[in-house]
Amino acid sequence: MQKKIILFGALIILFGILWPYLKKIGLGSLPGDIKIMKENFSFFFPITTCILVSVFLSIIFWLFKK
Repeated sequence: MQKKIILFGALIILFGILWPYLKKIGLGSLPGDIKIMKENFSFFFPITTCILVSVFLSIIFWLFKK
């Protein structure tokens, strides 16, 4: 359990370090992400990005499990 928590923390740090580069390739503004912008209100929900990150992390954790 401790190794999984350390691995999860390392992945979060890695994702944070790589975020500026991932944003340049369009991660966070993919088709399917919900953006609502009005006069005094803006709402952003990156549902497509969340799904892709979830699939990617699931594959990584599955590979480390084996």
